[in-house]
Amino acid sequence: MIPYSRQTISILDAINVARQVKFRSLTQGAQIDRFEQSIAEYVGSKYAVAVSSATAGLHIAQLALEKPSGSKVITSPISFVASANSIIYAGNSPVFIDIDPNNGNIDAQDLERSIIQDNIKTIVPVHYAGLPCNMEKIYEVCAKYNVNIIEDAAHALGGNYETGEKIGSCRYSDLTVFSFHPVKSITTGEGGVVTTNNEILYNRLIKLRSHGIRKDLHSVDNPILGMTKSKRNLWYYEMNSIGFHYRMTEMQAVLGISQMKKIDKFINKRRNIAHKYNKSLVKLKNVELLGSDKVHLSAHHLYPIKIKFENINFSRNELMIKLRELGIMSQVHYLPIQLHPYYKKLGYTTEQTPNALNFYFQILSIPIYPNLGWRNQRKVIRILNRLLE
Repeated sequence: MIPYSRQTISILDAINVARQVKFRSLTQGAQIDRFEQSIAEYVGSKYAVAVSSATAGLHIAQLALEKPSGSKVITSPISFVASANSIIYAGNSPVFIDIDPNNGNIDAQDLERSIIQDNIKTIVPVHYAGLPCNMEKIYEVCAKYNVNIIEDAAHALGGNYETGEKIGSCRYSDLTVFSFHPVKSITTGEGGVVTTNNEILYNRLIKLRSHGIRKDLHSVDNPILGMTKSKRNLWYYEMNSIGFHYRMTEMQAVLGISQMKKIDKFINKRRNIAHKYNKSLVKLKNVELLGSDKVHLSAHHLYPIKIKFENINFSRNELMIKLRELGIMSQVHYLPIQLHPYYKKLGYTTEQTPNALNFYFQILSIPIYPNLGWRNQRKVIRILNRLLE
């Protein structure tokens, strides 16, 4: 069975984790710092804060901006629910704007209207499938209205903006959030990281991920308990604000460090696979490719194609069943967030996002991952050509 995606773990990755488990610390140690440094150096940001998941990262990124409770935050309807859920966790309200049907990312042309109409304070653009949003345009509009930007780059570690910088450098945003779920660019099992160039936001993130506590600060609010002869007591810590248990473990960090040594290799393999798909599927009259002119920019977490199901002999579900019978797994990314029962109960509809709704009815993700060999990819291509001609 060819999965739509899978992790790429080597024997050396496993050995590094085993050594950490047997001989070293399991939590809150030096490996976290090393992993954060490797991420920051790779993407070109000043700071990186490792967390237990990208969802946790999106949550505390919202809180670090310290917007008034109830603020309205723009995000994409075509994303995993965590993009919107994190906005609600922070006490704010999601606002969904439509997507560009050619790539699945939010329509930057619709952004200014929504900012003015909905009194937007923050935007969370999603780099769908690893393809970069038009961040130059988004940044230009948000700067005009003093709107903060949190990039949801859960799909996009290893991708580049159109101007060449790595996604995560925060060239066009206040914060960027990555995911290390098993099928992402690299994996730590579960886990995420938040990058930023703002020291104030960095210090808030550090406290928010660990119960509102930071032990390494020299000053204390209660010097009678915390200081002895002008020196901070070694055992002393204070909780100055509410926080969460969103820490990453040392084992996860070690796996992440090991994986980061191969990140460029992983991304190059994904781009080569995407290029072969583009070359082989472009002639199918019932298939539309996404962002085929930006293969060199995308991290290619997913390889989604748009299919004109009205022109073929079976539905999407029937196609997925047929593919599975032939040994090929596929998936749909994503049901528009407004259509999930929770959001429907809150009163959300897809009325304002018709492109997202149409996109959903056409989209299908086919296999892509670094170890997808040409023999298996050729099988996927051959079967799709036969079924979708």
